[in-house]
Amino acid sequence: MREPEWRKTGKTPDYRFSLANERTFLAWIRTSLALLAGAVAIDQLAPNIAPHTVRIVLCLMLALVGAGLAVMAYRRWGLMEAAMRQDQALPFSRLLLAMTIVVAVAAFVFAVLILVAR
Repeated sequence: MREPEWRKTGKTPDYRFSLANERTFLAWIRTSLALLAGAVAIDQLAPNIAPHTVRIVLCLMLALVGAGLAVMAYRRWGLMEAAMRQDQALPFSRLLLAMTIVVAVAAFVFAVLILVAR
């Protein structure tokens, strides 16, 4: 596999910062997998929690956020590495806020559905 262009510029950052960036990437991937597992679990293990359409929409929301988070994890890892190599400020992403809102809304809806189902 070819090395990204940004790895050929600037200076190699302190390995501790690169490893911290990698740990953050792995945390994002774990979170992405948890969202996907939650979507599958709700669809397969709790079919009576909500009407079929509502359950599918919520599961799709969680799965799409999980997929988006996985893609963003790699993109963010590369942007952070490139910024460190160039001694620049680390980039900010508004996508994190959007994903947080989607997960919070889904959690609220699931809480309401669980209360109603009892």
